[in-house]
Amino acid sequence: MVDISEKPDLKRRARAGGEILLSQPTLEMIREGSVEKGNVLATARVAAVMAVKRTPDTIPLCHQLSITGIDVTFELGESRISAFVEVRTLGKTGVEMEALSGVSAALLTIWDMVKSAEKDWSGNYPHTAIQNIRVLEKVKEY
Repeated sequence: MVDISEKPDLKRRARAGGEILLSQPTLEMIREGSVEKGNVLATARVAAVMAVKRTPDTIPLCHQLSITGIDVTFELGESRISAFVEVRTLGKTGVEMEALSGVSAALLTIWDMVKSAEKDWSGNYPHTAIQNIRVLEKVKEY
């Protein structure tokens, strides 16, 4: 693990995003709130927050950080849901890995909650894909 003890505590913020491609009937079920497992976006939001807080448990060389804020938002399109996670801290290292972890967990949770609707007759997922997970912004204030 990198020694960051000499670095100053700074306000740091990172925003990440990604998307999941879904079939139109599945997206309509999400909009209507008729998915069998429950409220898809509310559950994905909780999963994102949990993933942000537990990032050092899943990425071995990430530092434990004091997270001061997490925002999770979604945009529903015609064939996709975009997830965005912003993480804030006052510390010695950035929070981009936490933001990426949050987005990944949110998108995986969406997939898990709608997989029965997305499966084709053979049990595969021809329309479902997670893509474009990326850091959109990383800021530190001196």
